[in-house]
Amino acid sequence: MTETTDLNDMKAMLQVPLGNQIGRVHRLWRSAITAAVQSLDMTEARWTAMLHLRLLGEGATQQALAQELGIEMPSLTRTLGQLIELDMLERRPHPTDKRAHCLYFTPAGQQTLTKLIERTMQIRQALYRDLTPAAVQQLMQALDLMERNARALLVTTAAEDNL
Repeated sequence: MTETTDLNDMKAMLQVPLGNQIGRVHRLWRSAITAAVQSLDMTEARWTAMLHLRLLGEGATQQALAQELGIEMPSLTRTLGQLIELDMLERRPHPTDKRAHCLYFTPAGQQTLTKLIERTMQIRQALYRDLTPAAVQQLMQALDLMERNARALLVTTAAEDNL
């Protein structure tokens, strides 16, 4: 392959709206999960908060969860209030920081979380249905690389802005 061919291949690849397709698949995936957990009284904001709290671990602060979700505290506070009203979560004072609250699942929240995980796994299996494990692994590696590149670009851009 020549440098010209590589350049032509790169130009062709850049014309494909990959970002749009990734975004579309992401929205459809989330919509499928939301439909599957609707009977659990879970909106997208609620199930997302619960699954991300599970990833962070019980006892995570509200601020850590907001950061993990990439949202502002006021948006998360409303969702957490709903989950507390539904007896899914409880807030407890942080052991050393009087300003912070830690989040824990209630027994009912643990039961709902188990059902959420089961249903999201069913959606994942349905979405992966025609993909080989190798294809899924390759896609994940490509997305991981793109994420690293995007993060590096943001750091570079921020550093240039501070000059």
